[in-house]
Amino acid sequence: MPIYKTNRRKDGKQQYRVIINYTDTNGTYKKKEQIVYGYETARELEHHLQMKYRQPMQNMGFLTFSEFFEEYIKYKQYENRETTIEKEKEVIRNHILPYFANITMTDITAQMIVEWKSKINITNLSTTMKQNCYNQLRALLNFAQRVDAIHENPTFKVGNFRSANFEMPEDKIQYYTPEAFMQFASVARNSISNYFQWCVYVFFCIAYFTGMRKGEIHALKWSDIDSDHIHIRRSISQKVSGKKYVEASPKNKSSFRVLQVPEPLKIVLQEHQQRQQERFPAWSEDYRVCGGDKCISDTAISNYNRRWAKAAGLRVLRVHDYRHSHASLLANEGINIQEIARRLGHSNVQITWERYAHLYPREEERAVTVLNKIVL
Repeated sequence: MPIYKTNRRKDGKQQYRVIINYTDTNGTYKKKEQIVYGYETARELEHHLQMKYRQPMQNMGFLTFSEFFEEYIKYKQYENRETTIEKEKEVIRNHILPYFANITMTDITAQMIVEWKSKINITNLSTTMKQNCYNQLRALLNFAQRVDAIHENPTFKVGNFRSANFEMPEDKIQYYTPEAFMQFASVARNSISNYFQWCVYVFFCIAYFTGMRKGEIHALKWSDIDSDHIHIRRSISQKVSGKKYVEASPKNKSSFRVLQVPEPLKIVLQEHQQRQQERFPAWSEDYRVCGGDKCISDTAISNYNRRWAKAAGLRVLRVHDYRHSHASLLANEGINIQEIARRLGHSNVQITWERYAHLYPREEERAVTVLNKIVL
């Protein structure tokens, strides 16, 4: 049950948000939140709320993993965005549930985790994906421990997956150079025959020139763009089961950001806005930049990406790699890593550094130039 510090104070005391998630007598998950001032007061309130609202849950230890997973997902609905929960459900159902489904929670041991890891290790999953699976299992068992369903989390005795072979960072990052993207854009532009294809073309231009996430581009409205800046305020996911798409806030707090529009992209956007206004008599600034009155499907984006890349004689990148392309271009030009992190909306500059530090070759050249000036 967390205690969150806010950015407010009163009478010299820090403000805190005290939150408790609990199950009522009907088995429904609920959330209780109160605001208090002073850390000791927050701790006392935390204890009070726990004694008042939290129901004994030791009997959950006798649920099977599959049954407990359903309870865990109900709890997560109060903690995470719908799109995040959907991703977690997909990982657990595909790579964890098949191994633990019928095992009682209290019977899960470290040895079982070791055996599960051995089976996952012989699959063709990437190391990153394997580590994600471990993290999802650990998070679920952490919750089980917090609600007294299990005494301890056995994943901590085993540890996460590790890469057997050292991978160079550049092997993980695929991107287009400016020359390659101009070739891609030229082929795309010359093959466009209808309004929908223009929307797809604009999508890739935004991706390359801003580094925005796919969902952020899908959600972008004309009201988010002034003459010189793009304001990133929302995101769309098309991967939530049973729904065409879900609009939510961006991935994290740092994802709310303002990006200056470079001149080439400004021209593309101005032309596309005029094109859209001519197509839709009821046009308003609430229309999506890419699509207008509706979103383009992820499938269509992927299909045109493949078609235009092959026509241009280029290797086919993932759509997410246009984000890498943006960061790689800036890194190769020596742009400060802090600014790249800000543009990408990373919550921590360390994330940016780990992914793109190797793309600073000119810094090595500058370092050698400095050293060459020393006369012995």
